[in-house]
Amino acid sequence: MKFTAIEILRTGPVIPVMVIQNAAHAVPLAKALVAGGVRVLEITLRSDAALESIQRISEQVPDAIVGAGTVTSEKDLDTITEAGAVFAISPGLTPKLLDAASKSTIPLIPGISSASELMYGMEAGLTEFKFFPAKAAGGIEMLKSLGSPFPQITFCPTGGISPANYKSYLALKNVACVGGSWLAPKDAVLAEDWNKITTICNDAAA
Repeated sequence: MKFTAIEILRTGPVIPVMVIQNAAHAVPLAKALVAGGVRVLEITLRSDAALESIQRISEQVPDAIVGAGTVTSEKDLDTITEAGAVFAISPGLTPKLLDAASKSTIPLIPGISSASELMYGMEAGLTEFKFFPAKAAGGIEMLKSLGSPFPQITFCPTGGISPANYKSYLALKNVACVGGSWLAPKDAVLAEDWNKITTICNDAAA
């Protein structure tokens, strides 16, 4: 099933940003997240198990909308698409990456941290962006500032987002969702405490 970038961002308030070290955890983790009301899952390409994890979730958890994070090249786009990812998220944008995205069958949500980067992405026809690293790049005040000259742009802030501040980000008109790692704590994954993860997701989704 194909999704647009805006459909991805508007599916739920929090996208879990996950580094999966063991592909055997992928399916039960995805099922725990979906059970907690979190369908959009970002598997970052920061582990050897990432591509296999994406493939397993794509094949075995039909209610999950699985994509890849830390996508930085055309090769990354090709390999994640083959693995079953339906969207890509990058920490930044480059001319080569934007060119590859224009030919890709899945949407790219690139990261920006300045107005100039945003305008460059807009020239490529994009209107949905990851704001990264959110806290270090000015956080809520920066997003408010970008909202005035660019009211048509929708963001997913990531980086420094936590249970203590995510609702403040979601209150902004130009924010559709946030990215956070707290939905799938490393200790809970290693302990295979899937019920704990579902409970955390229920709280966040509410």
